[in-house]
Amino acid sequence: MELENLSIPATNRFASLYLEQKPPVKDFFHYDIMAPSVFRRRLEDIQKRTFNRERLADCIEQYMKKFSITPEVRQSLQKLRQQNAVVVIGGQQAGLLTGPLYTIHKLVSVIQLAQKQEQALHLPVVPVFWIAGEDHDYLEVNHVYVEEERNLLKVSYAEGPLQKKMISDTKLDPAHLKKWIHKVFEHFGETAHTRTVLSKLDAIADRAENMTEAFAMTVHELFHAYGVLLIDSADPKLRKLETPFFEKIIDHFDEITEAVHAQQEEIARYEFPKAIDISADALNLFYYDGHERILLEYNRAKNGFSGKNGRVFFTKAELLALCSSKPEVLSNNVVTRPLMQEWLFPTLAFIGGPGEIAYWGELKQVFEQFGFSMPPLVPRLNITLLERSVQSDIEELALDTGAVLKRGTTEERQQYWDAIKDDTLEGLIRETETMLSSQYDKILAAIGKGLQPLARKNLSFHLGQLAFLERKANEEIKRKHDVMLEKYARIERALRPEGTPQERVWNVFYFINQYGGEFINALMSLDYTFDGTHKLIRI
Repeated sequence: MELENLSIPATNRFASLYLEQKPPVKDFFHYDIMAPSVFRRRLEDIQKRTFNRERLADCIEQYMKKFSITPEVRQSLQKLRQQNAVVVIGGQQAGLLTGPLYTIHKLVSVIQLAQKQEQALHLPVVPVFWIAGEDHDYLEVNHVYVEEERNLLKVSYAEGPLQKKMISDTKLDPAHLKKWIHKVFEHFGETAHTRTVLSKLDAIADRAENMTEAFAMTVHELFHAYGVLLIDSADPKLRKLETPFFEKIIDHFDEITEAVHAQQEEIARYEFPKAIDISADALNLFYYDGHERILLEYNRAKNGFSGKNGRVFFTKAELLALCSSKPEVLSNNVVTRPLMQEWLFPTLAFIGGPGEIAYWGELKQVFEQFGFSMPPLVPRLNITLLERSVQSDIEELALDTGAVLKRGTTEERQQYWDAIKDDTLEGLIRETETMLSSQYDKILAAIGKGLQPLARKNLSFHLGQLAFLERKANEEIKRKHDVMLEKYARIERALRPEGTPQERVWNVFYFINQYGGEFINALMSLDYTFDGTHKLIRI
């Protein structure tokens, strides 16, 4: 593998300005991530606080026992128990087969930054991946994209529950899951590595009880050698650790919401769109009834907290009692999840994508409300994987790789088409269309109103026939030049599928199937710099 750094803007203006640490965006955060001393400054801030490292390590160890505690994971757990230990943390929803590539990029980012800072700071820095098992957006995590007959195909495991059930509560049928996995790999194509990879995934399907476990076991299989610790945000044992912090959220819910809105007003002055949508009465917690996550809001009329359409209602005393007796029925929303993470973990840095950067910018005053500084938010590595066959096509067509990553090949493909299409035929057809329309105008003027609909239908028929003739002529030209036209299309499908970055569509197991189980190790062996540049990796 070869690594090349390219300058490519982020997918949104806010994130682009953050990557460059330019005002006003840099002022919406507490740390300058470009400052050489940023992590030492953050370390000083962490050392002023206390964390229940033992209970946290016990909780993670208990959760990861079902995946087997490897020596590398055991070492990370021992590090986390040390009083001077800090973590680099990131998280994601639990997608099947790990979901889109950006999940892998987050994991690589978390591990790489932890390794680099452990060397720089000379203290234990533990990589932690927070799985958002409490999330309920099933349709975001139940599929992968594959290639079929020169098109991208979405292969869904199942349509799934209509209710807002937590992903960690979404059960899997082993036989159905294995059948789905094999269907996905049929599209990837059989290679020398397929049987081995499928054997490991089948074993995971047999053991995983729910979607979060399937995700965690898959990530553990790929990254256990790097000691990354996994925790499910829906784990009941973690919920017990969160109890005192749920109480703080309930006690200060109105101040939290006011702080979000105040920060949003500040950001809106610079014409950035709002990233978080919460009402003035938001509690910023969900209640889970076993079937659906219900967002709670303060009910002024009843002086308590109710859910959508009044489905549930709790007085403040009842909600605080739930914190102690059944904390597993409460879960965080987009506002309180970063806050909960800050309470639980001695966070040296948080790894985030462009969307996370945007909504964390709206939380500055929330953190200040509790006397915290937001951890340095380090943008995850943006990576594009470039296979040799695609590289050959790019070179043959004399395309600029950076330009392809930014906008695909549509413009170049159109230029090629303009050069090969039959301009003479196109001109004759346009001329004939104009002549027909002109002559039919005369016919319409000469006949009675009763026959005019028939004349218009007749004109439409003739124009349709001309369009059909032109389409067939173009199809014939496309057949003659299919090889070249397909090269443009294949490059775009590989690097800029459906007009979006590769990392948002392609799945890592396409590459593991092609290049074997050492693919992740090869990816991890590269020397990445967290400088905001795009990482082009030639395979």
